[in-house]
Amino acid sequence: MALDQLGIDEPEKGKKGEEKEMSFFDHIEELRWHIIRSVLAILVVAVVLFFMKDFVFNKILFGPRNPDFVTYRVICNLSDKIGMKEQFCFYPIEFKLITPDMGELFLTHIKISFLLGLILAIPYVFWEVWRFVRPGLYEKEQNASRGAVIICSLLFTMGVLFGYFIISPFAISFLTGYQLPGVDPTPSLGSYISYMIMFTMPIGLVFQLPVAAHILTNIGLISSSFLREYRRHAIVAIVILAAIITPPDAFSQILVALPLVGLYEISILVAKRVEKKKALKEAEEEKALAKS
Repeated sequence: MALDQLGIDEPEKGKKGEEKEMSFFDHIEELRWHIIRSVLAILVVAVVLFFMKDFVFNKILFGPRNPDFVTYRVICNLSDKIGMKEQFCFYPIEFKLITPDMGELFLTHIKISFLLGLILAIPYVFWEVWRFVRPGLYEKEQNASRGAVIICSLLFTMGVLFGYFIISPFAISFLTGYQLPGVDPTPSLGSYISYMIMFTMPIGLVFQLPVAAHILTNIGLISSSFLREYRRHAIVAIVILAAIITPPDAFSQILVALPLVGLYEISILVAKRVEKKKALKEAEEEKALAKS
């Protein structure tokens, strides 16, 4: 985006109708306040969650390690309804978490409160980003991207929920059930937290793929034909990514890879739609020039 589109040294109407110029440092100051408000929103949610320790840990964080977790029950009930009885039922083995560090419990409590605060406050953070970017857009661009905050928030939330309800149960069941001769698994609290983060937040970011395709197509870095041409390469990259963020079992990797491939196909459609709009806009501009 050009600097003039960001509003640098461009006149901006004040509250009373007069025009004023915003310098580079004015934009930096404005960005600083957007960041401060976003951080404050995250901290407010984090503080509330900090005082909900039992619910946060027993119901949310440790939910996938309990046999009565909703995913296990749904899959087992589905298996019974299709006549397979308990063939597809699976549950994590019972295990206790240990911590060798005296201060890890308190630090983990703070860490989880902040991360959950970030996840829950992400719509507001996206809104603050939109408020900073919006003045640098033309009116048509503002209208075209009016629902960007909602779309980004929904995609991120869908990704996190997919990782929490689908990837986490399968991964925890596999990892805790994997055994080596003469070794008793005693997972640490830190490792459990790290895996839960890896199963959720990165998936939420990966689910932003259609939004990235929309932006990159608008600025001309990619096209629908480019995405189609490199589809096979993208599928290989997705499979590798799925192998990195999931346990080394094929079923979990397929569970992650299939939605990502679907998102890639949606990105192709998004890019194609953006190209059609750009083509219509160029045709209208050519007609206007021809008439003049």
